[in-house]
Amino acid sequence: MPKIGMEPIRRQALTDAALRAIADHGSLGVTMSVIARQAGVSPALAHHYFGSKDELLIATMRMLLSRLHQDVVAQLKAANGPRARLSILIRVSFQADQFQPETVAAWLAFYSEAQRSQPLRRLLTLYARRLRSNLIDALRALGGRDDAARIAEGAAAMIDGLYLRQALGAAPLGAEACVALVEDHVSRQLATLSPSAHHPYETARERDIR
Repeated sequence: MPKIGMEPIRRQALTDAALRAIADHGSLGVTMSVIARQAGVSPALAHHYFGSKDELLIATMRMLLSRLHQDVVAQLKAANGPRARLSILIRVSFQADQFQPETVAAWLAFYSEAQRSQPLRRLLTLYARRLRSNLIDALRALGGRDDAARIAEGAAAMIDGLYLRQALGAAPLGAEACVALVEDHVSRQLATLSPSAHHPYETARERDIR
């Protein structure tokens, strides 16, 4: 019988364990028993909290998206102007907890499984729409109203592509190098729209006093 008050702790332990197990196995084919062992609980207890492996995997994907969303919201509060917001959106995608090997491996596995799983496909679609919407909002404020969607699609595609390269080990880059690549793309695109395009990390306040 599960102890009262332990459910949130056990559920968190199981989703964390699922993340590690997916990274270790390189796919979502990992069994509930393996995940339960990683979490230090019995398979029966794992099934009690999640019902099935699919439910646990969906909860793990939700956990990743929730962490990413919370990080974005928290860091955007300190943004000084639309260009700073744009840089934050890019940087958060490559920060330590998102770009660590086990998280990157899990993203790749979820993308692969989304071809067969409608719930996972919906979650990944939500992520893509949220990223695109945030990028477009910042780009429109920078004067790229007509081109915001195009530039946002390019930036989002670069982020996904760099995650894929990292997951496959195909000449992976460090987080800072990835940020610099996406920043360079965005800055070059903005420069074609307005001669006032500025350095990727220059804030609105810095431009005012320059």
